[in-house]
Amino acid sequence: MRTTIATLLLVLLCGSARAAGTLQVYFIDVEGGQATLFVSPSGESMLVDTGWPDAKGRDAERIVSAARLAGVQQIDYLVVTHYHMDHVGGVPQLAARIPIRSFVDHGPSVEQGAEAKPLFAAYTSVRDQGKHFLAKPGGVIPIRGIEVQILTAAGDEISGPLPGAGSPNPLCAGAMRKEPDPSENAQSIGMLITYDKFRMIDLGDLTWNKELGLACPDNKIGTVEVYLSTHHGLNQSGAPPLVHALHPLVAIMNNGARKGGSVEAWQTMHSSPGLEDIWQLHFALEAGKANNAPDDFIANLEEHCQGNWIKVAAEPDGHFTVTNGRNGKTKTYQPTAD
Repeated sequence: MRTTIATLLLVLLCGSARAAGTLQVYFIDVEGGQATLFVSPSGESMLVDTGWPDAKGRDAERIVSAARLAGVQQIDYLVVTHYHMDHVGGVPQLAARIPIRSFVDHGPSVEQGAEAKPLFAAYTSVRDQGKHFLAKPGGVIPIRGIEVQILTAAGDEISGPLPGAGSPNPLCAGAMRKEPDPSENAQSIGMLITYDKFRMIDLGDLTWNKELGLACPDNKIGTVEVYLSTHHGLNQSGAPPLVHALHPLVAIMNNGARKGGSVEAWQTMHSSPGLEDIWQLHFALEAGKANNAPDDFIANLEEHCQGNWIKVAAEPDGHFTVTNGRNGKTKTYQPTAD
């Protein structure tokens, strides 16, 4: 009887802690691709992209390692933002290592080249073994415990502002557009992830003109606590009218040693009003010391590395802590009062 009561109490305590718990977000180093793992306070998981394919399953192993740290035994929702090698290439290897229950994507690929067709076919061969959800702007991903709103997908965007957003954006005056992007990047699924008062944005590899569609002439999104660098910090993305209107406290750069982390994107984030810190998965070798975060805020200083992660732990009152998996450096941030 003692064992039964003790077990019951443990279950009740664990359930209570989870109900009012922490949102965990692991930014996994996949060498300039994306793999971001969300673990809701409900215990459900959402992985955004899977990194590159590799003969030894490097990126899949790093994702599984992060999942184990987070206490995750399966991926409840896999969001494939778009069909480029560094985002969808690792799907078959990951599925061989951990169960994936549901797949979210934007529909058919707009690219039909010699690399694109087999890449998409390899993904759909795995996707067809689970549930499939088609992402549409204005929709949600039904992960329990957090709200995941779809902002962009298949080249479209939300038609109007989110509740509480929609203010005219003075940063749009004179904003320059770039050449239209016909690639999969412009098709990216973009999401706003909300846990009560905590908000984070992930736009995949959405490119410049599509970003302006979310910010100009009115800011359709509002502000966020955490901004994940769009397109790894390449200068085809990171339009200042959007980044500055988001007013993030923290920016996370999911760059590689020689991919992303451009001077232009880094300076746009660095000069964003209210920004306290930039955290990076890699030291950007071509950007120089002046355009990289301090070493304590960088998960991987060397080009050939162990694949250290960065973690965000967010609470419902909006405050959150960022941790560097390489050195244990942590910093807690308080949201700006409304």
